[in-house]
Amino acid sequence: MRAVDIIIKKRNGYALSREEIEFFINGYVSGAIPDYQASALLMAIFLKGMDSRETADLTLAMVNSGERVDLSAIKGIKVDKHSTGGVGDTTTLIVAPLVAACNVPVAKMSGRGLGHTGGTLDKLESIPGFRVELDRDEFIAAVQAVGLAVISQSKGLVPADKMLYALRDVTGTVPSMPLIASSIMSKKIASGADAIVLDVKTGSGAFMSTVEESFDLAREMVNIGERLGIRTTALVTDMDQPLGMAVGNALEVKEAIEVLRGEITGPLADVSLTLAAYMLLTAGACRDVEEGRSMAEDSLTSGRGLEKLGDMIRQQGGDPRVLEDTSLLPGARTVIPVKAGQDGYISSMDTEKIGISSLILGAGRTKKEDPIDPGVGLVMRKRVGDRVSKGDILADFYVNNEEAFPEAADIFRAAVRIEAEKPGSRPLIFGAVTRDGIRHLGFKPE
Repeated sequence: MRAVDIIIKKRNGYALSREEIEFFINGYVSGAIPDYQASALLMAIFLKGMDSRETADLTLAMVNSGERVDLSAIKGIKVDKHSTGGVGDTTTLIVAPLVAACNVPVAKMSGRGLGHTGGTLDKLESIPGFRVELDRDEFIAAVQAVGLAVISQSKGLVPADKMLYALRDVTGTVPSMPLIASSIMSKKIASGADAIVLDVKTGSGAFMSTVEESFDLAREMVNIGERLGIRTTALVTDMDQPLGMAVGNALEVKEAIEVLRGEITGPLADVSLTLAAYMLLTAGACRDVEEGRSMAEDSLTSGRGLEKLGDMIRQQGGDPRVLEDTSLLPGARTVIPVKAGQDGYISSMDTEKIGISSLILGAGRTKKEDPIDPGVGLVMRKRVGDRVSKGDILADFYVNNEEAFPEAADIFRAAVRIEAEKPGSRPLIFGAVTRDGIRHLGFKPE
């Protein structure tokens, strides 16, 4: 078998066999196949695509390129949740405790933020003392002890994905459905969960900007999971404006705590409860999503979800007093309001720009090695559809570096469009994709 023959076969539009895919991935990871041939195959896949069987085989080959976490020592169906990336998206800190409080173990490996999207690990590390770097035994022990742990991804997990993504980034092959789906699913499957719920974002702050593309990606990933024997569900949710009101690490942790306290309702709480319901359903803990929603709501209103978050914080070395006193979280020296320049309705938000605005303040990073300031960011006062008058506060900016504020504020103002007419409403959740098909929740396709 030769790499060049595999490249030619895909270039000509033919499906690759499992053996050909395994040969190529193994050869690339071992160094036997050079970057230029891997780049050629990526471009051929980008142009010609892959069918569902090929994509599943590619995913499995990537999983097998490195370590695979064995969670069999943990009793029950272990469920994981993954978001394709958003702004003000703090759902993991809410749904994981809610689900664990229903006696369904949540064993989650997460990543850091890069670009305009936030990272769960960065948010958790804003809690004083919280450790995300647990070894395998500590990870399993934590889940066994409290039913919940969120840690950083193992360096030995899916090396093929790290190598291929670096090539995709410089060869113009990032926006390829089979390559995106296999990248996401390989990491989730290698992490050892028995069931996976995917939160596929759509809109101006998402990787997939259209609803149709987002459903295509959701279907592709559900197909991969089911073909490889992993119970998988995907929700398509809105990211045409930030999900929560807070954008920034400690600010988002504070908001998540306030949701679990029952002090905040609205989009972040609604999406979190629905995700929790589908996690319970996918793990087999309830008969239907309505029962799952009821279970998640009971975890919230009873305070068991908040208690479970405290258990996780304590188990991973953090200070659980933050649940009672959020002033223990990192803060900013200065709070500066950004005000509306005219009367009207907020007609739209460019969510990516809002994420970049927070990044410029120091809440995010443009390169993996960049430091972040956990105390800075912004808290919005208004959402799309709200009426505003000139001089009304649109957002409060939490600032430590005042020199960064003018640029961040200008980007935010440019991201928020104000017009005379009130805009139409947009669903928070467009639908759920399972192996049985699509269930449309707040969206009727044309």
